[in-house]
This record gives sequence, structure tokens and C-alpha cells, in this order.
Amino acid sequence: MDKEYLSVIGVGYWGKNLVRNFSQLGVLHSICDANPELLKQCQAHHHVTRAYSDYKELLLEPSLKAVAIATPAVTHYEIAKAALLADKDVFVEKPLALNILEAQELIRIADERKRVLMVDHILQFHPAIIKLKNLIYSGVLGKLQYIYSNRLNIGKLRSEENILWSFAPHDISVILGLVEEQPIKVNAFGEYYLQEKVYDTTMTMMSFSNRLRAHIFVSWLHPFKEQKLVVVGDKKMAVFNDMEEDNKLILYSHKVQWVHRVPVASKGEFEPVPLEKKEPLNEACLHFLGCVADRTRPRTDGKEALSVLMVLNQAQEELDRGH
Repeated sequence: MDKEYLSVIGVGYWGKNLVRNFSQLGVLHSICDANPELLKQCQAHHHVTRAYSDYKELLLEPSLKAVAIATPAVTHYEIAKAALLADKDVFVEKPLALNILEAQELIRIADERKRVLMVDHILQFHPAIIKLKNLIYSGVLGKLQYIYSNRLNIGKLRSEENILWSFAPHDISVILGLVEEQPIKVNAFGEYYLQEKVYDTTMTMMSFSNRLRAHIFVSWLHPFKEQKLVVVGDKKMAVFNDMEEDNKLILYSHKVQWVHRVPVASKGEFEPVPLEKKEPLNEACLHFLGCVADRTRPRTDGKEALSVLMVLNQAQEELDRGH
């Protein structure tokens, strides 16, 4: 395989980060964007010699072996399908598609053509989440009881997708990965204030077996940025706060004891968990390149993305019923 074999399609808000990473990793073949100004800026900044305005023309290039797609969500299915049918390996930003049938078709095509299909559920590659999974699996937290996630900010506002589809996929992916099962029930409610039918804030609640519950609160109408995940077990509690520079993952040994038939909370010491200093996006890109080289299935493959999409669809149906 040629050293430079991957193209980034879509070099805007998030795509430029993919360009930076794949360029640093030495595999960047070219860039592609329908916006000539974005294309020109990215070319100059990253010293890219090959640039395309039409992804269909790009996919005809025989030296191209893989693409990374960072275009608006509504285009993911169309571009990913075209790339797979052109026998290219595909790395695509979340969500994989906007409905179940489209996602299933992409998975089928990838399997039939033996192509790598990976969705960038970036938190799965965060050192804190990887460590948290290990702590859960080793029994440090005990039996999981409740999980909640807040992903809040002011902006970046979108018109082509609501806050549920823009913010929640990462948290759904993480929670499903920690629990290792699909929810038996999904509830959701929210409201739109800025644009008709484009939700600005939503709360999604998931019920799992064994009385485990989880909720995800997302909003782009919030006075400050917050990205926090709390996992409550019957032995310990864990807090992942991605806004912290240090001590992103902390364990709490709080306990509840019964005194004269009355529950009494006993606060324990908090324990910062040491983490490796790694950029999650860089780790995701490295993982994809490893799968391309070894022809192995990615950690966040099409089937993992489909499980996230199923929850998103259930939550959206609940939102639609509420209005």
C-alpha cells in the first residue's frame, strides 16, 4: 500500500482536525470539500498538494485506499455508500446514518466487500473511558446502579440536525459500551426555542436489565461548557470530567449505611485515577489505520454504530410524540 492513501472529505469545523491528524500520521493523500474557500485554506495550512471539490471524482483515484468523512450528517450515508462501493475503507463521523435501514445497508456492503467501516465515537478512545471500563470489569465499582451524562455548551448551533443527534451519540456509545447491552426502554423529552422542530435541549433516559438506569442531558443553550459522566456502583462512584485539565477521572468511596433503620450517607475519600496523556482523536485515527493495515474489525464498527443509532431513533420517536 502507498504511504499516502487516505483522503479527508469535508474539511470544515471538525474535518480540519482529521486533516491535522492524518497528515501528522503521514497517510494524507488529499482533501475534498465542495466549499472552494475552505479547500484553499486547508490546502495552504497543511501543505496538501491534491484537492478535490467533488467526492465522486476523488473516488475514481486508484491510489486512494481509504476516506475519512466529516461532512454534515445528512450526507454520511450517500458518501459512505459510494466510497464502500468504490472499494475504499471508510472512517465516518457520527452518526453513521440517519435511519436504521441506511445503516444496515452500509454494514452489509462493508461486509460483502470486506471493507473496514468505522464510526468516530471518539470517547471510546479516551484514556479515561478505557480506564473506567477496566475498573468496572474488574469489579472496583461493584454492581452498577445509575449512570448519568451531561454534555452542555453555548453553541455551536446547527440547523441540519438537533441537539440529540449532534451531542448525544458520543454519550450513548460510551454508556452502551460500559453496560454491554441495549436498553429495554428509552424515554426522551426536550424542547426547541430557536428553530422550529430543531431541539435545543433534550433528556434521554435508558432502562436496562437488573434495574440499571442511565440518563443523558444535552443542550447547546447552556451558560457554560460541561462534559461530565457519573457512574454509580454499590462499592464506589466514578466521575469523568473532560473539562478538567488534570484528574479527569476520580473515584469516590461514599457509602450508605443503615443506622437504626435509617439510611445514613458516609462520605469517603476521593481518589484521582492516573491516566495516560493521549489525544482521543489521534488514538481513533491510529486505530482505524491499524484496522486498515491488519484487515481487522474496528472497536467502533458499523454494528456498534447501529446500536447507538437504534437508541437515537427511539429517543427521536419519543420527542416527536411529545409535540
